Amino acid sequence: MEPLKPSDPAEIGGHRLIARLGAGGMGVVYLARTAHGSPVALKVIRAEHAADPGFRARFRREAEAAARITGPWTVTATAADAEAREPWLATAFIPAPSLAEAVADHGPLPLRTVRILGERLAEALADVHATGLVHRDVKPANVLLAADGPRLIDFGIARTAEATALTAADSVIGSPGYLSPEQAQARAGEIGPPSDVFALGCVLAYAVTGRRPFGSGTIATILFRTVHEEPELEGVPEPLAALVRDCLAKDPGARPTASAVRERLAGAVAAGADWLPPALPRLIAERSARVLDLPVPEPTQVDTAPATPGPPVGRRRLLGLGAAGAVALAGGGVAWWASGRDETAGGTGSGPVPTYGIGLQVDRKSPAGRGIVRGAELAVAQFNAREDRPFSVELREVPGVPTEAAATARRLVADKRVVAVIGPTSEAAVRAVVPAYKKVSMPLLLTTPVGSDVDGTRNRGLLKLSPDLNTQVSAMTRFLSAVEPVTRTAVVEDRAGGELSWRLARALKEFPPSEGRTTVHQVAAERSDFAAAARAALAAGAQAVVYSGLSSG
Repeated sequence: MEPLKPSDPAEIGGHRLIARLGAGGMGVVYLARTAHGSPVALKVIRAEHAADPGFRARFRREAEAAARITGPWTVTATAADAEAREPWLATAFIPAPSLAEAVADHGPLPLRTVRILGERLAEALADVHATGLVHRDVKPANVLLAADGPRLIDFGIARTAEATALTAADSVIGSPGYLSPEQAQARAGEIGPPSDVFALGCVLAYAVTGRRPFGSGTIATILFRTVHEEPELEGVPEPLAALVRDCLAKDPGARPTASAVRERLAGAVAAGADWLPPALPRLIAERSARVLDLPVPEPTQVDTAPATPGPPVGRRRLLGLGAAGAVALAGGGVAWWASGRDETAGGTGSGPVPTYGIGLQVDRKSPAGRGIVRGAELAVAQFNAREDRPFSVELREVPGVPTEAAATARRLVADKRVVAVIGPTSEAAVRAVVPAYKKVSMPLLLTTPVGSDVDGTRNRGLLKLSPDLNTQVSAMTRFLSAVEPVTRTAVVEDRAGGELSWRLARALKEFPPSEGRTTVHQVAAERSDFAAAARAALAAGAQAVVYSGLSSG
C-alpha cells in the first residue's frame, strides 16, 4: 500500500481515493471509500489501453462477470463504469494476504486449513460455473485468505464456457504452473470448467507443500511438464493427494467437477473463523487497523491570515483536520489534540483556556441517540479533566427529531462558539440539516448510515462514521493492543442483540487483543440484569470489558 501521487485523482465515480494498492502497465488499483465510508478496491485501466476496442471489451466482460457472481467465497463487485475514458471496477476490499503471500512468508498451510480452503474454493468455482463462466486464472495470487474464509478474485480473463480464445487462437491465457494442458496448448475450444478444476488441484498442492506440482523454471519448461509429465506430489498427504491427482488428470473429461471436489472435502469445515493458522489472523487484524489509520486526503487549504497568539479553533480549522480531528474531539481521542496543539493556545495548566462548543443534535428517545449522548458526555468529561488540554469543550444539545431538526440546526449555526456538530440519528433529520451546515462549512459528524444521495462529495464538512463489524473489531483490537494494552479481555454478550452481538463476541474471542485471552460472558435475551456477567468478568481477571449488544440502558 502506497500513498496517492499528485497525479492521482481525488475521486472516481463517487469513490474517494485513499491510497494505492498496486500499479502496473495496465493500470492502477486504489484503496477507496464509497459514499457510505465502506472500503473498496478500485481498479482503473489506463486510457491508452482503454482506447483499444478489444481491451475495452475484455474489461467490460470482467465487470459483467464480477456482477454475475455472488457466492460467499468470491469478492463482490460494488460498481463499475466500462464506458469511462479510463474504465474502472470497484469490488469489496478484503484486508487479507493472498495465498501466495501467506505461503511465501509463513510456509505451507496445515492440512486442515488446506481442506477448508479446497472446499470453499470448489464452492466458489461451482458458483462461477453455474453462471456459465470459466475463471481461467485460478492461482495462489488470486486467492485471498480472509478471516472467515478464502475469496477467489480477479475475473479479468473469465469467459463463457462456449467462448473462443480471448485473443488469437494460439495464445496462452493464464499463469504457467496453474494452467491446464488444454490451456498450455492453447486449445481454445476445450477450455471450460475442467480447466479451473485442474488449476484448483495445483493450488491445493502448492498450499500444503509450498511447491508447484509441475516445478519451476522457464515458461516453456513448465508448460511442457504440464502437458507431458505427471505432477510431483511428494508431501501431499492422503487422501488429499488422491483428490489432487484426479484434479490434475490430463484428460479434461476425467477430472471431477467443482461440486464433486466440494463433496469430497465436505466435513472439513467447522463453524467459525478459526480456519487459519495463528499468524495469519494477526496479519489480517494489522492490515485492517492500518486501513482504519489511513486518513482520507483532502484538498490543501491555505490560511493566509497573520499568526496571532492563542488562535481559536474555529469551524474552518476543525474542518481542515478532517474526519480524524472531528472523531478525536467527539470520540475521546484527546491525546492527538494535546500533542498537536499550538504552544501559544494555553493548556499548560497555568491559566484559563478557551472553551468551544460541540453541538449534539440527536433524538434521545431512540436507543442510538441515548448511546451517542452518553458516549459524547464521557468523551468530553475525560478531555476536560486533562490539565494540559489546549482548550475545554462543552456539549450544546438540541433536539434531533426530524420535525425540529432544521430549526435547531439554525440555532447551532448562529452560536459562534459551536465549532462542530454530532449529527442526527435518523435519515430524515439528516436531510433536513445538511443544507444549513453545508452553507457555513460546519463540520457534521454522522454516526448512523444514511442514503447514498446524502452525499459528502462536494461537502467537506460531512463526515460519516458507520463502521461495519470488521472495522469495529479491528479498532477495538488495535486500541486494546497498542493504545491501552491488555492481555485479558472480557466480553459481555447481550443475547438480545442477536447475531450481531454473537459475531462481535466471537470475533474478539478468536482474535484477542495483544495475543492474550478473551472470555465471553453471556446475558440471556430475556434478562436485563448484567450483574452476574460483570462478576464473572471480574473473576476472570479482565483488564478490559467490551459490551456486545444493542442496549443503551
